[in-house]
Amino acid sequence: MAKLYINEKNEKGHINAEIYGNFSEHLGRCIYEGLYVGEDSDIPNTNGMRNDVVAALKEMKLPVLRWPGGCFADEYHWMDGIGPKESRKKMVNTHWGGVTEDNSFGTHEFFELCDQIGCKTYINGNVGSGTVQEMSEWIEYMTFDGVSPMSDLRKKNGREKGWKVDYFGVGNENWGCGGNMTPTYYGNLYRRYQTYVRNYKSDEHIYKICCGANVDDAYWTEEVLKTCFENLKFDQEPLLNGFSLHYYVHPEGWKEKGSATEFDEKAWYKTLYKALYIEDLIHLHGNIMDKYDPEKKIGLIVDEWGTWFTCEPGTNPGFLYQQSTMRDALVAGLSLNIFNKHCDRVKMANIAQLINVLQAVILTDGPKMLLTPTYHIFHMYKYHQDAELVESHIEGVKTIGEEEDYMVPNLQESVSVDKDGVITITINNLSVTDSEPVDVTFMECNPSEVTAAIVTNKMDAYNTFEKPDTVKEEAFTDFKVTERGLSFVMPACSVVQFRVKSA
Repeated sequence: MAKLYINEKNEKGHINAEIYGNFSEHLGRCIYEGLYVGEDSDIPNTNGMRNDVVAALKEMKLPVLRWPGGCFADEYHWMDGIGPKESRKKMVNTHWGGVTEDNSFGTHEFFELCDQIGCKTYINGNVGSGTVQEMSEWIEYMTFDGVSPMSDLRKKNGREKGWKVDYFGVGNENWGCGGNMTPTYYGNLYRRYQTYVRNYKSDEHIYKICCGANVDDAYWTEEVLKTCFENLKFDQEPLLNGFSLHYYVHPEGWKEKGSATEFDEKAWYKTLYKALYIEDLIHLHGNIMDKYDPEKKIGLIVDEWGTWFTCEPGTNPGFLYQQSTMRDALVAGLSLNIFNKHCDRVKMANIAQLINVLQAVILTDGPKMLLTPTYHIFHMYKYHQDAELVESHIEGVKTIGEEEDYMVPNLQESVSVDKDGVITITINNLSVTDSEPVDVTFMECNPSEVTAAIVTNKMDAYNTFEKPDTVKEEAFTDFKVTERGLSFVMPACSVVQFRVKSA
């Protein structure tokens, strides 16, 4: 019997809604076919954006969307994606599949999409192959309402008032595909480029994100931050608001990533073990950030995370299309719980990627659309957005697994309280085979109204366009309300969410 103790009166930090963000890149069928089908498509759309996809993302309460990359960002030249579509430049997408990019989805289309979804905007600028002038003029084009060449150009292209850029990344993976830079070199470039990411509106501050480390590269973190903080005046604000981190789960390693749908219990536990490693990385890089930013004013931005398996057989290997099973659902559930529990430092996260790429929340095939198991986890967890993390602890956790080097806890949780006092509990059972009885005890709460939802199935279950509801979110009713808590049996291979109101 496991016991979950919750002190709902001990608030540990604020869970930014942006922790539940997503990432969309010009890669495979994410943008084209997935999000954007064009105004003349037979697929129902509004200004080219798929109505079914937009509705699903609104229901999931997508808080922020990152675009245009990814590796694509550092070869993207924004002027190619504005103006009449018939005259926009065509290019070869050298990173992803060698296909033609016609730039029909550009700056105006991105803001149109975010407006339809109702989410914040996170744009990545080009440092790898772009100039300071290019980045500066893009900011001016997007945000400046006064008289200037770029604002005049925007107006000529049909947009009178500037948009709001909530987040701006100065480069992407500049240690790799974004230029193969050394950390000191990038740090100095960051200082230079960010200077020209200007706030043209006094009431709208662009949150500037510096390119952080790949996985456990502590040297990159140390040297970039050292460079960014060098010679700052005593009363000068830091030059960055956020510092990024990228981490993908490859159960079989980078070269042999393993199948998304065909795996055994060893691969299951190995995947979850590697997913849990994100907490070690938060500690690793967070400790370095604490040296320069002890008050935690700078956010750790995990703007690429998720599973990365071998692409589905018969698909373009450059499109990174993979299925999403219950294994992905558990990776999503435990990762989001970890981000919640480190909300003092983690201020945004963006799973990769939104549609038809890697650990997508939605898959499409022509006019057909399905919601993946990962989507249902984000949908269940949406109540954590902008809530307060509270103290929680599970006693009686068991260590399980098939191999000594890849053992995991059987249960893992996070708990929050929203502005209306409603308690949200999300808990994962990582065991493939064993259910687990759980008693929940609150410090003071006397539950008066309780609802619950569950996602569960076989470890390799997934949705297809023929059977889109094999894995889905369902009501969970097999629990009892006790005097100061709850009692239930947590099914194997499951994610459960409770919403609790107090008397």
